[in-house]
Amino acid sequence: MSELFCDIGVGGMTCASCVTRVERAIAKLPGVASVSVNLATESARVTWSDSQAHEDLQTQQVRLRRAVRDAGYEPLASEHLEQVPAGPWVGFAPVAIGLLLSSPLVLPMLGDALGQHWMLPALWQFLLATPVQFVLGARFYKAGWHALRAATGNMDLLVALGTSAGWALSVWLWLSAPAGAMVHLYFEVSAVVITLVLLGKWLEARAKRQTTDAIRALHALRPARARVITRDGEQEIPIEELLVADRLVVLPGERFAADGVMLDGQTQVDESMLTGEPLPVPKGVDAHVTGGSINGDGRVVVRVSATGTATVLANIIRLVEDAQAAKAPIQRLVDQVSAVFVPVVLVLALATVLAWWFTGHSLEVSLIHGVAVLVIACPCALGLATPAAIMAGTGVAAKHGVLIKDAQALEIAHQVDTVAFDKTGTLTVGQPRLLSLSAVHELDGTQTATQASMPWTADARALLTLAASLQSGSEHPLAHAVVQAAKVQGLVYEPPTAVKAVPGFGSEGVVQTRSLLLGSLHWMATLSLPTGAWSSYAQALQAQGATVSVLAERTPQGVRALGVLAFGDEPKPGAQQALATLRARGLRLVMISGDNAGAAQAMAVRLGLRPNEVHAEVMPVDKAALVKSLQHNPNGTAHVVAFVGDGINDAPALAAADVGLAMANLHTDGQGGGIDVAMQAAGITLMRGDVALVAGALDISARTVAKIRQNLFWAFAYNAAGIPLAALGYLNPVVAGAAMALSSVSVMTNALLLKRWKP
Repeated sequence: MSELFCDIGVGGMTCASCVTRVERAIAKLPGVASVSVNLATESARVTWSDSQAHEDLQTQQVRLRRAVRDAGYEPLASEHLEQVPAGPWVGFAPVAIGLLLSSPLVLPMLGDALGQHWMLPALWQFLLATPVQFVLGARFYKAGWHALRAATGNMDLLVALGTSAGWALSVWLWLSAPAGAMVHLYFEVSAVVITLVLLGKWLEARAKRQTTDAIRALHALRPARARVITRDGEQEIPIEELLVADRLVVLPGERFAADGVMLDGQTQVDESMLTGEPLPVPKGVDAHVTGGSINGDGRVVVRVSATGTATVLANIIRLVEDAQAAKAPIQRLVDQVSAVFVPVVLVLALATVLAWWFTGHSLEVSLIHGVAVLVIACPCALGLATPAAIMAGTGVAAKHGVLIKDAQALEIAHQVDTVAFDKTGTLTVGQPRLLSLSAVHELDGTQTATQASMPWTADARALLTLAASLQSGSEHPLAHAVVQAAKVQGLVYEPPTAVKAVPGFGSEGVVQTRSLLLGSLHWMATLSLPTGAWSSYAQALQAQGATVSVLAERTPQGVRALGVLAFGDEPKPGAQQALATLRARGLRLVMISGDNAGAAQAMAVRLGLRPNEVHAEVMPVDKAALVKSLQHNPNGTAHVVAFVGDGINDAPALAAADVGLAMANLHTDGQGGGIDVAMQAAGITLMRGDVALVAGALDISARTVAKIRQNLFWAFAYNAAGIPLAALGYLNPVVAGAAMALSSVSVMTNALLLKRWKP
């Protein structure tokens, strides 16, 4: 049985301590294998163990909602992030009321600076401050009470205790003062601190919405309805009712409702939101289209190939959501600190009060300094430092075609010092052409490798027909090249029977009662194929950089060669410059290829790679072992290795590498195929076949980790400096409240600077 994942929104969290508390509450549920709560997304990702995975999802959701509510927080629908906010000022009403009521209380402070005495009567101060304290501040009392019941602490508890102390002290001084006496009260402390905290939370919420722009933009790509061709003509239906094999009509300017294959029409498709590719992509009959992309100037008919959660867009959204919900390894330090932070602050606040009181100061002064400690120590910035940067980094990366699957890959990628590339389809176009096909009996040893049998001889055409028949059911790039060459020659071929793929070698099957094999020279050598003039000719082709396959036949006398096929591929545009850029960053480059050494070395020269950076004739099953060998040099030096691949045969190597980067190449594989497997094995997916995105992925990793470290430094430094200053009496509670609110906003703002990144 497979694991069951549940997502649930959690409302009311305010700091890192809240995250710890929610995680503890959910972890106590029976069958929970792991739980990760994200403060920035206000969500929890829960994994149930196999023994509980059989239970109905609705039952699990009910248990989760109860656990969250019992912990003192509000369970929300997991889709709450998709909801578009009403506007930039949503939620500002409590802040506005707080500012309106608190402003008169601050006037005396301004008057003192101007030499004026604008002190309000005590009753007026009481009437202005009390609604702020107990109406606008009710959220802090509610959340703080739940924290106390759970024997934990959070930001709300610190705010509630600090402001309550200031308000209660003011009431006591007012009621105990002699009749007619003008005493200094601290109602402005409680009212202004609550207002500033509310203002900080509102600004923080606005920044959070900006960090989730990427998710909302991706969800917005899905059109609500699709135009389906039925027996009664065209009919609009909700996309939830689409089925595979439905035929859709897509008009110019409309979005494709699902993944599919073009049946009719020509157009240009804008895939920029999915791939980051700025230019429209030409599409014709049999081309793959991706749901969410925009049709250009042609009316087209599309056959649906995937719907719902099986589409490429759904997979992209899932990867981005997973990355933004995950915790980076560095977050563990924050969790450990937050678990003891609030109790330590409460002890420090009490120690501050006692220290000032025992040194001869009044209880009034002592309490105010204790309140300042409570207010300035709120751990909001600490809880937001990591998730805010991760959300901003993964969001802007997705916008430019770099999908980061998990936070661990994001944190490790900037440490990469070795980048290994698969060759075909990653560094090269991956669509090789058949350059020549020579019949073995026509080779007498005098031909040179440049004497390709073009124009085609009758024997070569006959062999091409056999080869195309054998390869007609294969998805291998070389098989496509054979079939395409046969179509160009106008040859008619029939489907093979008893076809069997031999991974890493080739394929075999029966064509016209003949048992045929088509594969590499290495495979032929293992079959003890008799060598002859064709062998030296094939080796000469390899030396010139061609990929060589042999068409052979099983006979009662053994396996005999029929023809030699030579294939050629081209480097991807910009690949050489991209590799040079990576080398300039000080990275070690490696190319891994299943091709023969001659073909691999010839391509390496065209790519600007050095001979010692090429590993040729590597079987798919051996790629993972080679990646592991790159991670550990014989001299004991450890390396952080990234592997870049694009197919199902690269999945083991992608998983073995410290960071796997799967190149999706949507333009050539819109239906996924092996790409889906590669994307699941890789920590990072490059949504277009541009080698330059590798440097971009490493760069956004470095920038995001730098933001995390900056945020954590300032969050820790803020508390490390602020608490002693407050305890020593250098900060009054109002200034402490403003600084506390500013710390959270500054962390969010610093993280949002990542949105300006471009690869």
